[in-house]
Amino acid sequence: MTNCFKITFCIILSLLAASMNSAFASERSEKIKTSGEIKVCIWPGYFAISYRNPRTQQLEGVDIEMAHELADSLGVKLNFVESSFSKLASNLKNDTCDIAMHGVGIRDSRKPHMEFSQPYLASGIYAVGTKENEEIARWDDIDQDGVIAVVQKGTYMEPVVKERFKQAEVSVVDSFKAREQEVMSGRADVFMTDFPYGKRMVALTSWAVLLSPEQPFAKTGYAYAVPKGELEWLKEVDDFLAVMKKTGKLYQFAAKHGLSEIVVHQ
Repeated sequence: MTNCFKITFCIILSLLAASMNSAFASERSEKIKTSGEIKVCIWPGYFAISYRNPRTQQLEGVDIEMAHELADSLGVKLNFVESSFSKLASNLKNDTCDIAMHGVGIRDSRKPHMEFSQPYLASGIYAVGTKENEEIARWDDIDQDGVIAVVQKGTYMEPVVKERFKQAEVSVVDSFKAREQEVMSGRADVFMTDFPYGKRMVALTSWAVLLSPEQPFAKTGYAYAVPKGELEWLKEVDDFLAVMKKTGKLYQFAAKHGLSEIVVHQ
């Protein structure tokens, strides 16, 4: 085979691959490429996931880095849209964002409203209490008469804790800051959270203690969420995730932000 023929053959293969990628591109990704930007919903209060550092006002976390990788893979600019778990379904439905990348727990109650990627992280539920509260020193102290446990509205912890706790009173608040305030004020004993946010409290406060169950409590996979019914776009997101896992970039980003132990490798 001559060098000229080899070069021609490689060019043909490259063009064929490009045409195949175009043919199988989803309507969503075509729209993203036409607009020149991808709109990524994040919750800026999610430590190590999609956190706005109050000191620098910069976004940081594993999903911030993953979002940059996704935008680069599509060849477009990245536009972060501040969202929350309570606004998640509506923001996907009304086209506020193309994808939600802020550690969205895969829950049956959410499936009628969105499509989930393959999981990339997995965490159970933890509790955050105060060092001064000696009556709540371990996980088994929580589900007892007279104990008040706080959960944030719209998180996957809300329905789980309401169902599983039989004796403790479950209080629901609208924001993540309200959870902390309820515990710090003494109006509640603990607030329920996950591994990333629990780590935040221990790392950034002097009063918080992380209470871990002996066995994983309602371990849940975390995924990216896309608008309901957009299965071709979902496939592209899953393909992107598979590459990030295979190349080790997901693990690298997770380790950088202290989350290596909750990475889903397959």
